[in-house]
Amino acid sequence: MHCLKCGCEESKVVDSRMVEESNSIRRRRECLECKNRFTTYERIEYTPIMVIKKNGVRQQFDRAKIISGMLRSCEKRPVSTQTIEKAADEIEAELNNMMIKEIDSTKIGDMVIEKLKALDEIAYVRFASVYRQFKDINEFKKEIWKLRVTSQNENHRIRKWNLGW
Repeated sequence: MHCLKCGCEESKVVDSRMVEESNSIRRRRECLECKNRFTTYERIEYTPIMVIKKNGVRQQFDRAKIISGMLRSCEKRPVSTQTIEKAADEIEAELNNMMIKEIDSTKIGDMVIEKLKALDEIAYVRFASVYRQFKDINEFKKEIWKLRVTSQNENHRIRKWNLGW
């Protein structure tokens, strides 16, 4: 920040406050050179993320679609809406932290599937069956077998850790 009085680039923040109506931060600054005080406003700049669908169509990222898909998969399961919203928040934050402008829908689907795998195995299989477009019962069996092997390996690892191996 340049001081409006002397043009010095060095200043310190004296006070910071949230501005509720505009979702920004008001900062009172003091120039280190001339001691002039001035106010700045900072706002988070979100770059819209475009999702490239399987058919090549581009759409703006929509968190609500993630929540909707997860809610359908978790229907009649012991997973709270709050837990699903937290998972969607984590996915959205991860996408924003990637600093990308475009992402394939398949990568977002993979992120959702990993969250569901950690939350509820039944919801995971439900989502996977639609997302991966299972054609027959054998594809279901393969997915459940992979899930079982992963679960067994995890349980074995935990047992080894508890026993001090």
